[in-house]
Amino acid sequence: MKRTFKEAKGRNKIFRIALVGLMALTILVSIVGRGIAQEGLERKLETYLEVLNIVKHDFVEKDIDNEKLVYGSIRGMLSSLDDPYTRFVEPKAYQEMVIRMGGSYSGIGIYIGMKEHQISVIAPIEGTPAFKVKLIAGDKIMTIDGKITKDMALEQAVSLIRGPRGTSVKLGILRDGWEKTKDFAIVRESIKIKSIKTKRLDDNIAYIKLITFENLKGSSEFEKALRSVQDSDGLIIDLRNNGGGLLQNAIDIGSMFIDNGVIVQTVDRDGRKEKIDSRGRVLWQKPTVVLVNGASASASEILAGALRDNHIATLVGEKTFGKASVQNVRRLSDGSALLVTIAKYLTPNGHYINKIGITPEVEVALPSEEAKAQLLPEIEQGNDAQLSKAIDILKAKILKTNG
Repeated sequence: MKRTFKEAKGRNKIFRIALVGLMALTILVSIVGRGIAQEGLERKLETYLEVLNIVKHDFVEKDIDNEKLVYGSIRGMLSSLDDPYTRFVEPKAYQEMVIRMGGSYSGIGIYIGMKEHQISVIAPIEGTPAFKVKLIAGDKIMTIDGKITKDMALEQAVSLIRGPRGTSVKLGILRDGWEKTKDFAIVRESIKIKSIKTKRLDDNIAYIKLITFENLKGSSEFEKALRSVQDSDGLIIDLRNNGGGLLQNAIDIGSMFIDNGVIVQTVDRDGRKEKIDSRGRVLWQKPTVVLVNGASASASEILAGALRDNHIATLVGEKTFGKASVQNVRRLSDGSALLVTIAKYLTPNGHYINKIGITPEVEVALPSEEAKAQLLPEIEQGNDAQLSKAIDILKAKILKTNG
């Protein structure tokens, strides 16, 4: 049967769309095992193109957004991997991500992740709108502006939560112990992420709170803070509510404490292990204690595990979040990006902590869930049980060192 020029032109357009889909799906070549024959994959890709062709020709709504169709296909493919950290980022969201790593963006100031297949709060960032309304680690985000988050991609949730300064977003939150969801209306602000907060505590003890590993300048800011407290007798590093960020920041900061040792081990898709050693730029060799909690994730866990396994620091607080995978960011031709998990990581002693977390040597629970959202004010008030215990342990270590 002959087709009109218009139909032929339409088919060419569909073919171009199909090629885009095909290019997207060829990412699977790097995911499937080597034992699967190439022709088997090609047959499955043919099935995909058949479905695409049927949808474009037969679906009741003619005006289908081609970009939405292809991006949706990619997200569907990635969701089949059952890895919430391998995700597709649309061009606008990718640009926002780049800006955020530079230290500023517009939003509510929150780390989110997947916990038991539910989008959840990893941690609010201190001083931000999310922190001020007292969202806490472990809060389940059930809705975003009325949209149900069940089966929602992590990056889609991030995109919905972010927005222009002065606008608001409503989160439906379910917290442990609550019988039903409560709505939090939060006004977005310009978020300027400060990586470091430094204090001098009594008895010549230095305190450095590492707020995030996301900032590209994070390790240099930490180095500056560490150099400023060189005359102190001991150091407390606070990683509580630090949702992680850049692996390199964890490696660089760990190298300021570990002279000759492993920072982290990685395991790739073929089971090959690689040990990432300290760069040996040691700036601190005095007694150290590290504070962690259930919102200490990713790069925070790498640093905490490195300092513990190399016998540099004692960990105090609560079990960490348990995120032990490494993502690579691959920018795509249309300005979008793919965050793909390329390796698992182990602590220097070989512990795999994914979904398990790191249990500190000295466990101290805060008196209430609400207190977890108010760590810094409690420090000011002297009511932080975890910090108090860390100080006691550090004093004993200092006494032993000087004895």
